[in-house]
Amino acid sequence: MMSETKTTWILEMASVEDFSPKRLDFPGLEVRQVARPSPHYSWFLHQAVGEDFRWGGRDQWGRVEWTEWVNRPNLETWVAYLEGAPAGYSELVREADSSVRIHHFGLLPGFIGIGLGGHFLTIVLERAWELGPTKVWLSTCSHDHPHAKKNYKARGFKLVEERSGPANEKRPPVIFTSGLGE
Repeated sequence: MMSETKTTWILEMASVEDFSPKRLDFPGLEVRQVARPSPHYSWFLHQAVGEDFRWGGRDQWGRVEWTEWVNRPNLETWVAYLEGAPAGYSELVREADSSVRIHHFGLLPGFIGIGLGGHFLTIVLERAWELGPTKVWLSTCSHDHPHAKKNYKARGFKLVEERSGPANEKRPPVIFTSGLGE
């Protein structure tokens, strides 16, 4: 039975000097920005990566909300591809306070456990710091993969806030339709 509460952690990296990169050799790995925003592709990535970890907040979004989200000028979506298949994705949001938030970061289920997470996070963080922020931050929670918080801390993030709240509902399995409603 799932816990009725979740713990959320806010982590931040206050300086690029705190950054501890991790690189591994991944033949066939490419990380590219989604230069042409696509609500359908972002929906797919969010579902594929977030389903097992009960990512919330977008369950009721339709075509309008997804289109508005991906067309935000302060959003960058980055995708890791391994041998041509999407392996993970991340969203970077330039916030009004000059920080950069890693809004989402994760791997698709078939790519977890091969060491890709630290390497992909390194590439995402390099891009985040290229944007010239005052800090880079993210939130994660107890629904996330057991190694996620450890990966964030190993790259240089520090815990700045912890809170408890209601657990996210477990999502029903995705049925592959357009998913974006009409």
